[in-house]
Amino acid sequence: KVGGKGLFVKELEQALYDGRADLAVHSIKDVPMDLPEGFALAAIGERANPFDAFVSNQYARLEEMPKGAIVGTSSLRREAQLRARFPHLQVKPLRGNVQTRLAKLDNGDYDAIILAAAGLERLQLHGRIRSLLPPSDSLPAAGQGALGIEIAAHRTDLVDILLPLNHAQTAACVTAERALARALGGSCQVPLGAYCTADEHGLLTLHGLVAHPDGSVVLTANAQAPAPYADALGRAVAKKLSDDGAREVIAAVLSETH
Repeated sequence: KVGGKGLFVKELEQALYDGRADLAVHSIKDVPMDLPEGFALAAIGERANPFDAFVSNQYARLEEMPKGAIVGTSSLRREAQLRARFPHLQVKPLRGNVQTRLAKLDNGDYDAIILAAAGLERLQLHGRIRSLLPPSDSLPAAGQGALGIEIAAHRTDLVDILLPLNHAQTAACVTAERALARALGGSCQVPLGAYCTADEHGLLTLHGLVAHPDGSVVLTANAQAPAPYADALGRAVAKKLSDDGAREVIAAVLSETH
């Protein structure tokens, strides 16, 4: 909880602000939905694996786990979906970096843990992934699997240099996902999922989810729009979720965690 996920982002932004760094590379899912004034996302790279990974030394899939088995996750979004989909499992908090989390699993503290597949793959830990969770079991976080390059807004000289690193399709999908999360005030204290895909014609399909961490309420909505309307698509799906009671769920969750 030390300053939330934004802590590391802020440290890098300070380096950009001071001119000690020209650019900062982030996992987009860790970047706050509203960038502080004076900063801009200059490029979003092609998305790697967007899904959550099931990691266990005993079981191959969540479906195989017996009643009372312990699953570790640091994410309220994952916890909510696990509790709703697999109510017979125990979900326990899991903190630390990837290696620390894997060590806790290997130590026998957990029967399985859920991590972002992209993080494991970037660390060359593909072998630890037993299975991937489909979006129907665990809808990813907004921007999951994508890297973003942030610059100080006045560094317009960097925009053209970074342009070749921008992957238009991923950028459109991430824009829709982040617009949804922003409209609902999404932070890491809120169980919120947003996952967008694009077809070969550039038509975006956005799936959104808001849930209570105990799994008692899971709201979902989806919509489609062409890529140029990515931001509006995110806001439209957020409105559908709001109309179904998402804001009340989020308010309840925030009041319980503070």
